[in-house]
Amino acid sequence: MAPLKYTRFINFLQEDLAISTAEVAVALRHREQDPGPLPMILWQYGLVTLEQLDRIYDWLEAA
Repeated sequence: MAPLKYTRFINFLQEDLAISTAEVAVALRHREQDPGPLPMILWQYGLVTLEQLDRIYDWLEAA
């Protein structure tokens, strides 16, 4: 993901979905150990609901 798009994605997570900076940091640490799509990691660790996961993928498609 391009740096600007990545920054916008993190902002979307925090501003639109109210995911805290700490929760994003947890997901990013887990991603380093077990590489995979960040949205799926957020969901697997219970940091987003299925509804939020759908919104994330909709955002990624539109971005």
